[in-house]
Amino acid sequence: MRLRPDLLDAKSPHGIEIIQLTADPDVPSSHIYMEAQIFTPDSKRFLLHRSAHAHGSSKDDPRHQYLVCDTDNGCSLHLITHEVGATAPSISPDGTFVYYLVDETKVGGGRLTLKRVALDGSERQTIVVLDRGIPGTGVCPSKIYPLSTTSSDGKRLATAAFLGDGTTDDAPFGLLVFDLERAEVAVPLEGQTWCNLHPQYCRSTDPEASHDIMIQENHDNSHDAQGLVINLVGGLGADIHLIRDDGTDFRDLPWGRDGNEFCQGHQCWRGRSRWAITSTGTREPREAQLIEGMAAKHAGHIGIATPGGLRNDLSRQFPRPDFYHFATDIEGGRLITDAGPASEGGRIFFAHLGTPGADTATRWTYLLNPHSSWHKTAHVHPFLSPDGSTGFFNSDESGVLQAYMVRGLESL
Repeated sequence: MRLRPDLLDAKSPHGIEIIQLTADPDVPSSHIYMEAQIFTPDSKRFLLHRSAHAHGSSKDDPRHQYLVCDTDNGCSLHLITHEVGATAPSISPDGTFVYYLVDETKVGGGRLTLKRVALDGSERQTIVVLDRGIPGTGVCPSKIYPLSTTSSDGKRLATAAFLGDGTTDDAPFGLLVFDLERAEVAVPLEGQTWCNLHPQYCRSTDPEASHDIMIQENHDNSHDAQGLVINLVGGLGADIHLIRDDGTDFRDLPWGRDGNEFCQGHQCWRGRSRWAITSTGTREPREAQLIEGMAAKHAGHIGIATPGGLRNDLSRQFPRPDFYHFATDIEGGRLITDAGPASEGGRIFFAHLGTPGADTATRWTYLLNPHSSWHKTAHVHPFLSPDGSTGFFNSDESGVLQAYMVRGLESL
């Protein structure tokens, strides 16, 4: 770790400090995409990765590995994976294990392995191997999504994949749900529009809510027979849904799809609540807002007009909001977000959240300019530790993408 007081400026609050966590000048390092479950519940250890960028890595890169960062031990780093193709890690809700996939797939074949390992590197074991397709279907998953998500009871893990054979046009993508106790896998959702699923289990410990997965649907996308996405989304944009992990109870979140407001493509749960937050862009006024919502019964992909859908503009008191990526603490009471203008390196803000569905975000505090290029591979992607005391972000301000930490947020 390396203290970076030079990244603070006259507008930064007194009492915070910036720490650069990685510094290899030849190999880029990055935080994992900010919706991922990569923290132990005590906020002391988390995962990041080397030879990676802000949206993932190459599955065939032998230098790409995941590391555990121990904030209680000088932010020391140690490798937790060693396999080529390691991807999509999640820390179990009790903080005991890291689950991850080893992607040796190819379109129409190959092998996908689900493993788990204790955070000290011991007790590594294989849970599921898919080398003859998904049982009962014969379908071979490939192009594995670089993130996974684990249910709050620790019993299930979900990710996404392409389900084509390499010759069929408009072959589907699908949601993969692994039963961690039975070592089984199911595909409760599949179709042509699920090319960028972003699956996220609800973090509520309520037994019913623990089965809910938030998913993203990219309408009017197109891809070739190899699963290469040619067009990510159509004019009305994506919409966001909830589904039970058995494929039932499909619901809609009231965001976008009206020709003016559109989902940017990042959303996350508000802590352990059943409220979710998305970043939306609007054509009039020209803004990028943070909107929380509560899902309602599926009504036909009409987004903001969904009957019974609840929504609340968290950024309505912020002048000219220009927000993109964000995350909350586990209680859903604090939020960190990046903001434009990208041409000036961007900004990072911290805020407090009040009553879900009613209050706007308050006590907005500018933290720093990360001096990032904002290229897609170098997105800032800020997020918080579960206790909200520490923030994290990426930047290529040194010329090489690295991972950073902001300490001292508990005083804000």
